[in-house]
Amino acid sequence: MIRIAYVSTYPPRRCGLATFTEHLRKSIDGVRGPSDGDRVIVLYNESDGDDAYRHDPAYWPLPAQNRAAYAEMAKRVNESDIDVVVLQHEFGIFGGEAGEYILDFITALNKPLVTTFHTVFAAPEPPYRPIQEKIAAASDAIIVMNRQAIPYLVQAFGVPEEKIVYIPHGAPSPSSENRDSLRSRLGFSGRKVMLTFGLLSRGKGIESVLAALPGVVRKVPETLYVIAGETHPEVKKREGEAYREELQALIHRLGLDRHVRMEDRYFGEEELIDYLTACDLYVTPYPGMQQITSGTLAYAVGVGRPVVSTPYEHARDLLQGCEELLLPYGDTAAWEERLGQLLADEAALKRWEEKVRQIGANTHWPRVGEQHVALFARVCAAKRGEVKTVGTVSH
Repeated sequence: MIRIAYVSTYPPRRCGLATFTEHLRKSIDGVRGPSDGDRVIVLYNESDGDDAYRHDPAYWPLPAQNRAAYAEMAKRVNESDIDVVVLQHEFGIFGGEAGEYILDFITALNKPLVTTFHTVFAAPEPPYRPIQEKIAAASDAIIVMNRQAIPYLVQAFGVPEEKIVYIPHGAPSPSSENRDSLRSRLGFSGRKVMLTFGLLSRGKGIESVLAALPGVVRKVPETLYVIAGETHPEVKKREGEAYREELQALIHRLGLDRHVRMEDRYFGEEELIDYLTACDLYVTPYPGMQQITSGTLAYAVGVGRPVVSTPYEHARDLLQGCEELLLPYGDTAAWEERLGQLLADEAALKRWEEKVRQIGANTHWPRVGEQHVALFARVCAAKRGEVKTVGTVSH
């Protein structure tokens, strides 16, 4: 059995990368069985401490801002019986400018390395470009969760295409509870429910949906827009609840108090799946078109919810064949028309639900776990000289 060291943040830290890594680990364990030899190299901020990890031998805490600790951790991995290191890369979780300290770990590492890039730029610039280029060169395989990222990496860094593997962002299956029962329990009965979830922060485009909502409500009076999730911890440190308060003031000013529900708390996995299963329409109105990966979009599609979204990178890739559901950011009239049209037409919602469900079936975590396990086996075999390439690229 291949022994894996995951490099990432990890629960109880509340961030998308931590949740992703936990689910990936569980999905891999579900495929090949749990391994006592696996380790999680957990990035943590010293202000938060490592108490959650230090007493469990499965966790090797790595203080993100301590540069010397990166090479020391690589030495620890080199001296262990780990077979493959799996790096979840996002610039912001590592120390140094643009997370440059992770290069010290990679340079000192002599084990096979598989890197998942959670951010890929069409035209990378400093300080991100040289860091990502070095990580790509040092990796034995690169995983991307968006097919468009493949030509970006090939063109920007000259990465051989056969080194890059597309594996979709993992997603859960729908709740097994009866949907009518779920809707009743969550207070959705008799309402047409739109949902946005995730850690609240500026740049999510929520204001643009609120701007379109009065027109939607005129057409579909039973509309309810649920904005689910607590404020992002880093945002809360910087500005408290200023953004949430601005949204609440906007809701009141637009006369939407009966049509918007802001749920200010952290949503666990099970509750989140319930909300997704029970809603009528999922909304991701992000203004940034370069967003290559969205975990919230992946979850909604995995659960089989119809989605209305701006055409950012991940939405364009994942929702191929559903282009009618992609609307320009800030085009209030277009959003008002499409949201009202869908919420008023149950048959259309059902058609889109079926189409999205077919896409989502390929993203469920057990399938994603199988693809990771197969890739790790090929990487280890390639290191031993048993195969020439690590894998094929999915298009």
